[in-house]
Amino acid sequence: MQEVDKVIGRRLTSSVPLVAQISQYIIAAGGKRLRPALLLMVCGALGYRGTHHFSLAAVVELIHTATLLHDDVVDASTLRRGRPTANETFGNPASVLVGDFLHTRSFQMMVEAGSMRIMEILSEATNVIAEGEVLQLMNMHDASLDEAGYLKVIRSKTAKLFEASARLGAVLADSPPAMEAACATYGQALGTAFQIIDDVLDYDGDATEMGKNLGDDLREGKSTLPLIAAMQRGTPSQALVVRQAIEQGSTERLSEIVAIVRETGALEVTRSAAHEEARRAISAAKQLPPNPYSTGLIELAAQLLERRN
Repeated sequence: MQEVDKVIGRRLTSSVPLVAQISQYIIAAGGKRLRPALLLMVCGALGYRGTHHFSLAAVVELIHTATLLHDDVVDASTLRRGRPTANETFGNPASVLVGDFLHTRSFQMMVEAGSMRIMEILSEATNVIAEGEVLQLMNMHDASLDEAGYLKVIRSKTAKLFEASARLGAVLADSPPAMEAACATYGQALGTAFQIIDDVLDYDGDATEMGKNLGDDLREGKSTLPLIAAMQRGTPSQALVVRQAIEQGSTERLSEIVAIVRETGALEVTRSAAHEEARRAISAAKQLPPNPYSTGLIELAAQLLERRN
């Protein structure tokens, strides 16, 4: 990961000062770096001995960072990772354009690997992510969204880059198709579980620990799994409160909605869905050669369920 950070630092240079300033601002905020770590761990598990994994791990982190810049503008977010978002600090236009810079810089870097297969995986991933963003936008304020519709969004918007990261590790290691498929399954399941737990924490977390404003998803009119489950399991009056909040994008009754989500067992339902995805990830990881890296992948999926921020 230190090598990946060095690559990121080198490739965020620009003759335009504001580009470098905003890029460094959001990268310096830290984050879990799960996607690049996933690529490195899969490479380790499959015995890859080259150096392209450092630059490709940096690529997936830059793609992720670009989506964060755009997301925060679309969602009008003001807080991420415990500090003001780039759009709050530098304005929306600059954030959007620097997000574009990070996307194009990532494509410059992936070309250097000299592999059409790598280009195919990453270009498809970025396209699916963009589709997921639009799909989520279309679903805003739609209280009729069901679990299948919710999963379709997060598997496109969030899990796709996890899937691509794991698949890239297998491709770099020249793995057979079955092993590549197992790695992709692991990444998709891990990314799905990650987002489900993230949505749980919006109603069961602490804003200080989370580094974002609790209730943001509700304010944006997003129908997440805890809310879907609460409407399904609650009384008609409880379901109405949640439905109206989603449709209006209102957090005026947030404390009441949090109580409804907890009282109806919606958090348990949502955590159960995350557990199922984690089990799917663990099953896929067990198809990899047994070594400390594959053991780490299994432990990562298991520990994700204990996540508090």
